[in-house]
Formats: sequence, structure tokens, C-alpha cells
Amino acid sequence: MGRKLAGLPIVILVAAAATGWMYLAHPSLGGPHVASALPLDELAHHASVSLAWYLLIWAVAALLLGAYAQWARLERLTAALVLGLGVGVWSYLQSGVSIAIVRQVSLQSALDSAGRSQAVYLSGAAVAVGTAAVATARRAEARAPILVATVVAVGGLLNLVHAVLPGDDSGILHTITPDAVGPLAHAAGIFAAVALLIAARGLARRRHRAWQIAVWVAALSTSLHVLYGLNRGTLASVIVLVVLLARRQDFDRPGDMTTRWRAAARLVTSASAITLYALVALWLNRMAADQQLSPGFALRETLDGVLALHLRGSPHFTGAFGDWFPLSLLLLGIASTLWVLAGWIAPWRHRVVQEERERAVARALVHAWGVDTLAPFVLRSDKSYFFTADEAAFLAYRVVSGVAIVSGDPIGPRDRLGEVIERFVAHAHHRDWRIAILGASEGCLPLYAEHGLHALYHGDEAIVDTATFSLEGRAIRKVRQSVHRLEQAGYSAQVLRPSEIGDVLRSELEAVARDWRGDAPERGFVMALDALFALGDEDALFVIGIAPDGHAAGFLHFALSCGSALSLSSMPRLRTTPNGFNEWLICEAVGWARAHGIARVSLNFAPFAALLAPEAELSGLQEVQRRALLTLKGHFQLDNLLAFNRKFFPRWERRFVVYERRRDLPRVGIAALAAEAYLPFQSERK
Repeated sequence: MGRKLAGLPIVILVAAAATGWMYLAHPSLGGPHVASALPLDELAHHASVSLAWYLLIWAVAALLLGAYAQWARLERLTAALVLGLGVGVWSYLQSGVSIAIVRQVSLQSALDSAGRSQAVYLSGAAVAVGTAAVATARRAEARAPILVATVVAVGGLLNLVHAVLPGDDSGILHTITPDAVGPLAHAAGIFAAVALLIAARGLARRRHRAWQIAVWVAALSTSLHVLYGLNRGTLASVIVLVVLLARRQDFDRPGDMTTRWRAAARLVTSASAITLYALVALWLNRMAADQQLSPGFALRETLDGVLALHLRGSPHFTGAFGDWFPLSLLLLGIASTLWVLAGWIAPWRHRVVQEERERAVARALVHAWGVDTLAPFVLRSDKSYFFTADEAAFLAYRVVSGVAIVSGDPIGPRDRLGEVIERFVAHAHHRDWRIAILGASEGCLPLYAEHGLHALYHGDEAIVDTATFSLEGRAIRKVRQSVHRLEQAGYSAQVLRPSEIGDVLRSELEAVARDWRGDAPERGFVMALDALFALGDEDALFVIGIAPDGHAAGFLHFALSCGSALSLSSMPRLRTTPNGFNEWLICEAVGWARAHGIARVSLNFAPFAALLAPEAELSGLQEVQRRALLTLKGHFQLDNLLAFNRKFFPRWERRFVVYERRRDLPRVGIAALAAEAYLPFQSERK
């Protein structure tokens, strides 16, 4: 507490020393000068000081006060605002008293004059910015990025309002905006507003590049204030810059290195396109100009239009062209700014890369620990792997539109799953990805909750227990009839490992799958394999239906889960096969699994099965959800899958979508549909 109480005398001492040095030495340097910096020398006409010298003196004062802030353990933002305000108040009172003495006026009049002095604002601003740059920061706070983003967004909106308002730089709105200082600042105001608004969104996501953009814009705005004249808007500009500098530790998420080239390419493309457009338009309308078209004239008109200097029309062109051409250049400039900056602060792009060693480690872990029926599907080639440091556990994921879609639960020893989740959440946050886990099991929900993740019911997976499955009884008679019908028609089944399938039969299976899919994309991500023969004998199985003529009429493609379960991946067939063909093949698969000691056969995943079940007791809201889902029948076959699975009287296991924040759900839903190939666009891959 004693160190903090020493703040007032230290501020007075440092400020007085800085002022004393200003009086003792003020060399005549070139460039702008600060008027009334030395009010006691006003009569001798030495009241102004070179801006460079003035800022140098107060920069040294800022370093001293920043060192005091570290010694007193003051938080960086608090120290910057308090010490900057303290120096500003000291300079205000000192200037007021000096003016009263020199001009022999009342103290009130002298203080009014001091309030309009550039020196009062500059000293406080210099100390605030300098202290924010050198003082010690506390640890990052969760809500600080949102607050900083709000401050920057408000500054951007005020910039935009000021830039488009008619009239001169007067009035309340003009005087409180950070760039209300002269023609150059007015011209740059629109682009500063666009840059700040784009940066604000990135700041809320803690992106370091967004912080860089905001700092450069705020620094430019503050510099324009200094160069073109200070007013009340200077305070707003300085506060934005101080807040950004003081809270810089909150913006630690780096950008993707590859986007540097993307942003540079966008910048070159935008500049080239605007230049070409301007040259063509000016040449076609050259007869409306008041002077001969030349490269210099064309360049000036283009720059003036982009910088909004001729927003109300060009004085060098007559007619409608002079009205709309500058506006079109401004709009193109704004669009280009949006495009370039969005590319610069975009989230990390990701392409699926599977090294052979990583794939071998993942396969070994699946064989050892992949008891979940979704585990073998992580071996698809379109997924990346994320391991613990010792590669004892891992998860598979793909990034779609900035959302890291995780395929099922992590795989590994139970006591190591929390570690891989924690590390992956940090990995995703570092790259500004949202997180979604599709097909999460109910047993892992407490583990996800420990890491701040939430779960949303997604559907049910149908599991047939091979030991208890039977075709006896009236309830399953339709399936039994299908089996008898296919057997009587001369169909037979073969259960083969991938290596047991010859070239001729393989070609037939690929043709059946191709004909069944038609023009539709290969769907599936969480519970489907991406290629028929991508996995070996330990990971995949085919149950093939052979027609009476000896050719393959259809098949079931299964993935093997740790030797204890078969997970259905796909069931293509010829469209000429009899009704009940798939039911017959599933019964054959269950019989083979029982004979070979496999306890479970996982059938199709039924999305929202609990809502679509005919006998389900639903609340009013759930009934509305059920009706909405039924309207999607033609697109996603939701109730058809449920009806098919129910024929086998399976055991239902609920599956969930795990997410971080409720506001992420719309984006997560779209990314999940894209990953499963239900949308026209696909994932971002690297």
C-alpha cells in the first residue's frame, strides 16, 4: 500500500522535472511545434517547443513512471490510465497557473485557455501510452478480450459516423470521434473504421493479428491528431491505443503463416483490379474531363476516389460520371480492405496430413483400446490425428470452416483421455478453432464436462447383441420372412476379409457401390469408411450377397472394433434385388459374428431417434422438434433409418454432439453437415 501511496508525489516530481528540462533545453528542431508548451516564456515568444523534443522528454518521463508502476506492482492498464491522467491534470494546473501569471488574467480564464492547449493533452497521452508499453501486466483475463473488442468496435463505428456525416468538423459527434482532425484523417476515416470493425471481431477471439491491425490504426489516428491539431477526440483515440497496448497479453493466438502470402496476393490483386477498372472507366469517359487524360491525372483521380476525397463528386468531370465514379472507387476500396484484412486475420487453415508412422500408431491404439463401435472409423484417410505427448492416447479430427470436428470419443487408456482432451482444446484455441465432438458416447460426458464442454443429444445407435438375437417370435416375423424369401430365391452369403476378395469380385463390389451411390457424394465421416478397401483384414469385413447367377448383388461393409464388435459402414446393393435383401444380409452378419465370438453388431445410427419414435412421450417443444424433423424425411431419411433399425429389436445407445458455447451451435451444425457431405461444400483441407 505504501508503494501505491507514493504515486502522487512521484507523478508530481517526474512531471515537474520534465517541465524543467523543457525550459532548460528546447533545441530548435525541424518539423511541427507544440504551441504554449512553455507558457512562462510566452512574452519572450519562446512558448512553443519542437514536437520531436517534446515527445522525447515525455517519453523519458513515461519510462520512469512505468518503472515506478512495476515497482509498485500496479496493473498495466490501471497504471497507464491513472498516471496518464495524473500527468494531464498536473500539466493542466501548471499551464493554467503560468498563463494567469504571464497574462495577468483570472485563474478561471487561464484554466480555460490551458484546457485548449495541445501540451496538456500531449503530456498525458505520452505518459499513458508509454506506461502501457512498459508496465507489468497481470495474467490474462477471460472477459478482457470482449471488453477490448467492444472499445475498438465503438471507436470504429464513431469513425464511420464521422466519415459519412456532412458538414465540417464540428458538433458533438465530430468532436468525440478519434479521427476528427483535418482532411487527411477524414479521408482515412472510412478505411480506419472498416479496419477497426474487422479487428474487433478478431480481438473478441483473442487473435494477435487483429490486435496488430487495431494498434496500427489507433496509432495512425493518434498521430494524425498530433500532426493536424488536437481536440476532444484525441482523448478517445489515446484511450483506444492505451487499452490495446495495456491488454496485449490477452491476444496470444498467432495467425497461420500461410495466410501472409494469401493476404499479400489479395492486396496485389485488389490494387491491380482497382487500377485497371479506373483506367478503363477514365479512358471511356475522357471527353467529360476538364483536362487531357494522362497517367498522373488518372492516378490522382483514382487515389482521390479511393480515399473519399471526392465523395460528393469529382470537380474534374462533368455529368453523371463525375458523381458515381469516385463513389465506385470508394466502394471498391472498402471491399478490398475487407477482403485483405479478413484474409490476414482468418483462423488457421488445416489440411489433413497423415504420416505413415502416425497412422501406424493410431491403428495400434484402435486395436488395443478401440472398444467403442465408432473407434475403427477414425482410420479414415481424411482425418488428422492429435496425440498426447507420449502417444498413449489420441483423437481424430478434421477442420471445417473454422470448426474442429472430432470423430467420436478419444481412444486410449481411460485415465489418459482427459489429457488428450485438455491438450486438444488448448491446441484448437491456439488456432482459433471452435470445437465439436460428433458421436460422443454417454459414458464420456462427465469427462467432457470437466473440461468445460457441453453435450446436446444427437441420436441413437442401434446395437444388436448377437448372443440374444433370434428370428423366433411373431414380432420379428417380417425379418424372418425376408430371410426365407432370399434363401428360396437362390441367394447365398459370403463373409470375406478384404484380402480374400479376388480381382473379379472386387470389381463387382466396386461397381455395385458406384451404381448405388449414383451422382451423390460419398457420405459419412463419424460412422462410415471412406474407401471399400482402405483397411486390412484386422479392421474390415465384407458380408456379400451372391445372386443365383453367381454375381454379387449387394454387400454389407463392416469395420471391426477391437475384435468385439462389427460396425456397419455401408450397405449398397443392386436396385433389382428382392425386398428384404439388406435384412437377410444383416441376419447373416449377426450369425457369423455370434459364431466367431463377436458380441455386438452396430447398425445404422438413427439421428434424433428418441424424438422420432412413434410411441415416445414428448413435451410441447419436443413435439415441435419432431414435426420439424419429419419435414426433412425426403432429404435425410431420418425416420426411414429408425424404422429399419427397429426391425431387429436392438439395444439403443445414445450419442451426443459436444460443443463449447451455445452460440457456436449454428456454425457447428453447418460444419457437421458439411463434414458428413450433406452440403454442397466440403471441409477446408491442408
